[in-house]
Amino acid sequence: MDVKKYSNIMKALSHPNRLELFLEIIKYQEKDYETGGCLISEIVKYFNIGAPTISHHLKELSNAGLITTEKRGKFLIAKLNKDVIHELNGIFPKL
Repeated sequence: MDVKKYSNIMKALSHPNRLELFLEIIKYQEKDYETGGCLISEIVKYFNIGAPTISHHLKELSNAGLITTEKRGKFLIAKLNKDVIHELNGIFPKL
């Protein structure tokens, strides 16, 4: 078990705006099969924070390995790192 890796993931998700952003990425990725990810421009309008702050939070989520981002033309797409999500499902023993 890579405790440091999981600690970084938990730290990234401990900020309320980052957690909310991550949950929105999950929600949008599940319903938008055409892009294969989440258009950041679609979810930014639901947050009452500026684009530079959103960019910072996306970078933190990416650095933790929770998401990947890619530019498609003028759009930024965020995708879940499903391998890390599956790993997280197994770190806590069933109680």
